[in-house]
Amino acid sequence: MKKHLKKYRTAGLIFLTHKVALPIVKLMRRPIPFRYSELELYMLPDGTLGKDLYNFLEQRNLPLLKHYARHDIKHVLLGYDTTDEGEACLQCFMLGNGRVSFPVLATVGYALITMPEYWSRMRSAYRQGRRCSSFHGWPWNELLTEPTVELRNRIFRQ
Repeated sequence: MKKHLKKYRTAGLIFLTHKVALPIVKLMRRPIPFRYSELELYMLPDGTLGKDLYNFLEQRNLPLLKHYARHDIKHVLLGYDTTDEGEACLQCFMLGNGRVSFPVLATVGYALITMPEYWSRMRSAYRQGRRCSSFHGWPWNELLTEPTVELRNRIFRQ
């Protein structure tokens, strides 16, 4: 029974993020176009954010979605997986880091209602986000050739 509930919960989270929040965000703001292809990311040197993004997507058998690349970059930088727990913690981190947007609030709200087993980890992610440096205005296209470890150090500097 529990397995079936988790399956529906995951489907609900995917629906909320990909079919509701993302289209709303695309209507409300015009993000800077992601200008790299999968091949260009693959060709970047090991240890760069772009190559780590490529590896992240490849390991999970996920396509590069240009309108979603910034979100996937945050997974790479913050170390959260694409599981229900990882998505919930990523958005809690972002909320703690000062990112108040419809996708963040919707995902955090959904997770709080449907994922009580992750509450302590979500709270930890939120607190960590509050302690870390803000990176919302970073020029993502320019950072893909930078070493991932240096970018993480800028975020997690305390």
